[in-house]
Amino acid sequence: MMREKSLGEFTDDLSSSKPVPGGGGACAAVGAYAAALGMMVGNLTTGKKRYAEAEEEIRECLKCLEALRDRLLDLIDQDAEAFEPLSKAYSLPKETPEQKAKKEEVMEAALYEASIVPVKIMETVLEAMRHLRVLGRKGSRIAVSDVGVGVLFAQAALEGASLNIFINTKMMKDRERAQTLDQKAEALIREGEELRREIYTEVLACVR
Repeated sequence: MMREKSLGEFTDDLSSSKPVPGGGGACAAVGAYAAALGMMVGNLTTGKKRYAEAEEEIRECLKCLEALRDRLLDLIDQDAEAFEPLSKAYSLPKETPEQKAKKEEVMEAALYEASIVPVKIMETVLEAMRHLRVLGRKGSRIAVSDVGVGVLFAQAALEGASLNIFINTKMMKDRERAQTLDQKAEALIREGEELRREIYTEVLACVR
């Protein structure tokens, strides 16, 4: 499992010619870093008298971000598992009409499955961004810059994951299904950009 590897091992795998991990796994990893940064801010906030009024809300953010971080780490492996069938489908023979039809059938199914995990990555990252917004407003002021770093990581992970959807849906024969996935990704991007702009602007006002 990727989450059991060291950072060095993961980046070595990422930079190799192996099909996985790839961009999707990298996005999940970056999203996990965003959630972890939020957790750090939360942990620096709880137990402090200055932030006593927000203690319960910050603890809830911590609990949620831990679950989201772990989910994103699991999605690194899920992305690899989803991409492997697609990688194999590309090399299927297509010399006869039967082989061609079979390859198209396998490719269509593999393209869809390889698009679902990036959607999950985007949804999970977006949820983490909502908690980062709370931490940016109510978390420790000495660590507010880390909320800004976290939300920038989150936006990169979210938009990066969308590219793995679009490259797959572009090749899908079922255009209605492809359009549904594209529209889902586009809606998540819009919401993520609004959150990123809002959180980053507030953080910047605190640190400058």
